[in-house]
Amino acid sequence: MSSKEQFKSVLERIRSSGKIPMDALKNLTEQERETVYGLYNEGMVNEALKFLEDLDADQAWKILREKVDTSKKPIVPLWKSVAKYAAIFIGLVAIVYFYRISETTNPKAQISEESIKLKIGEDAIKVIHEGESQQLVSASGKVIGEQKGNKISHDSDAEIDELVYNELEIPYGKIFDVELSDGTLVHLNSGTKIRYPIKFLKGQKREVFIDGEAYFKVTKDMAHPFIVHADAVAVEVLGTEFNISSYKEDQEIKTVLVEGSVNLSNSVDPKGNVMLKPGQKAAWSKTVHDTAIEEVDVDMYTGWIKGELVFRNIAFKDMAKKLERRYNVRIQNSNPFLKDKKLNARFNVDVESLEDVLNSINEIQAFEYKKIGREVTIY
Repeated sequence: MSSKEQFKSVLERIRSSGKIPMDALKNLTEQERETVYGLYNEGMVNEALKFLEDLDADQAWKILREKVDTSKKPIVPLWKSVAKYAAIFIGLVAIVYFYRISETTNPKAQISEESIKLKIGEDAIKVIHEGESQQLVSASGKVIGEQKGNKISHDSDAEIDELVYNELEIPYGKIFDVELSDGTLVHLNSGTKIRYPIKFLKGQKREVFIDGEAYFKVTKDMAHPFIVHADAVAVEVLGTEFNISSYKEDQEIKTVLVEGSVNLSNSVDPKGNVMLKPGQKAAWSKTVHDTAIEEVDVDMYTGWIKGELVFRNIAFKDMAKKLERRYNVRIQNSNPFLKDKKLNARFNVDVESLEDVLNSINEIQAFEYKKIGREVTIY
């Protein structure tokens, strides 16, 4: 089988299975393997196959291979010296490389704010499409995880012997799950960013960093404590389930314990450690730097995992923030009577639309509103 046919065969297997056939890569050159990874990571396998159908001449393929080797010549002038179809395909590859470079220098360039974004180490940002299934591959060609629908999973068998972090960002209006290499499951709420090691290393603490809200089901490991860093607060556990909320715009960092026990500390007051029992909430104030503990109904703080929004004696101004995150809207309230109105309600975002929610609140406190796109104005 010619080199071109081997390359094409690999792309066809990716198209049919959604995964890179690692056994077949050994038949490709280093440059061809790099091209495979680039096309796979950017979701351009189908486009590449279409162009390869027209690339029949062996001489054109030889030119293609030489031109893709960027160590010999720069990418920019590729299309100037090759046949018509080889030029188009090389241009495609060049676009892939230039696109990845531009994303690295400007991570949010050409990426929608409504996209789930994953950054692997120092690699370019990759857009995660809900409902897809795929392997996650680093720029060096190592498989570091797998996506199945709305969940990314990592395992301890990944060929990584150094601490490399992923950054996963969930936009407003979406929730997502990630399973860490130790088996810990993390549910991520709307508007949340998490930074975590692709693989936890033996002999080191398991540390992750959260900005937003997440529910942790931590795998027990006495030799490797699990620590969640949220702004100035650190939550240390060995094996337990808890919810933590630490949005930048909120005045408190809230931790609600469901099972087990956790120790909370903060960088402002090293002696201000507190222990939580199941059913308790700890709220650390960002302004006065102290921690208040109280017994709570944990369903109020964990219902979001099942699509529920539970409100108990909450002012509408605080309720509106949660609605904005979950329904991916922006709410401007000009009604002074509604702003501080305390409300009790339970909604399911999979059943009730934002209009349903607003109409229900309107029965308690009358107001008018207008919704244009994702902008909601309350009068």
